[in-house]
Amino acid sequence: MTNEENIAMIPDEVITSKIYLIRNKKVMLDRDLAELYGVETKVLKQAVRRNRRRFPSDFMFEMSVEEFQNWRSQFVTSNKDKMGLRYPPFCFTEHGVLMLSTVLNSEYATEINIQIIKVFTKIRSILQSNNEIIAELEQMKSMLSEHDNNIVLIFELLEKLEEDKQQQIDQQNREKIGYKRYNE
Repeated sequence: MTNEENIAMIPDEVITSKIYLIRNKKVMLDRDLAELYGVETKVLKQAVRRNRRRFPSDFMFEMSVEEFQNWRSQFVTSNKDKMGLRYPPFCFTEHGVLMLSTVLNSEYATEINIQIIKVFTKIRSILQSNNEIIAELEQMKSMLSEHDNNIVLIFELLEKLEEDKQQQIDQQNREKIGYKRYNE
């Protein structure tokens, strides 16, 4: 099977599982991208280092040692996986992934990039729709809060009406004072 035939076989879920949130940015790691592109991680890193000007800090950054240790401690990795994690990885944002297709110069890398960008776009639209839902829920919550206040006010008014009615009944049923006529 050639690389072109493998392109269609990479499920979106596989790509999504390789997107991490680091420094509050959605990124993909160099080793995951190298695996998807079918190249060694050192080849990918070398291509990036040769074209460093194409990767500003908002396109790509290297994990700090502290971030790397923290990230690595969160995943149970086998010795084989640790071999690929001896050094802090490069983290590529969506724009960095786009730029990779220009430095790798292969048809396969371009096709994989298209698929990765589609996944990033899908994630962004899901997050946007979630934000819209959250905004609507907040609006409903505030409306319910207003309704709660109105309901409390209604009950207070009903209690006052009940007290007024009870006062009228008490007024009518009270024993009259003063002179009494015997005719009555």
